[in-house]
Amino acid sequence: MKLHIREAREADLAAVLALYAQPDLDGSAEASLSLAEARLVWQQFANYPNYRLFVAQQETDEGPDAPIVGSYALLVMHNLAHRGAPSAVAEDVVVSRQHQRLGAGRQLMAHAVAQARAAGCYKLALSSNSKREAAHAFYRSLGFAQHGLSFLIDTAQGKA
Repeated sequence: MKLHIREAREADLAAVLALYAQPDLDGSAEASLSLAEARLVWQQFANYPNYRLFVAQQETDEGPDAPIVGSYALLVMHNLAHRGAPSAVAEDVVVSRQHQRLGAGRQLMAHAVAQARAAGCYKLALSSNSKREAAHAFYRSLGFAQHGLSFLIDTAQGKA
């Protein structure tokens, strides 16, 4: 399957939200944004010059109207460490259930790696829910290695 990967437009938000709402992902329907809420978040993206949302469309005769089958976000951060080299974080990687295991995820991640390289990043990192073992195997098959440990705190719970 050949994909066309491009930066998302506001008009793509409903399709991206539908991808995130798939039942086998980490979130739940209650955790999903409404389209109106997503538009407000979208407006905040302009405050982060190196944060971009990408979408993937299967190349078909439909051209720019082809359905969106995958998405990911990429943040490029500048650093004082690592001799000032930036680093990148891929986040919210998702492929429609119908397009999984057809190469869409590989193309999305190859795109992310190419974007990070073009930005001069010394690394591209991503995190994945510890329960998503199939996703971990997929990332390993692409050459990603588990590095260190990831920690989080649920800031809504008010601890620490």
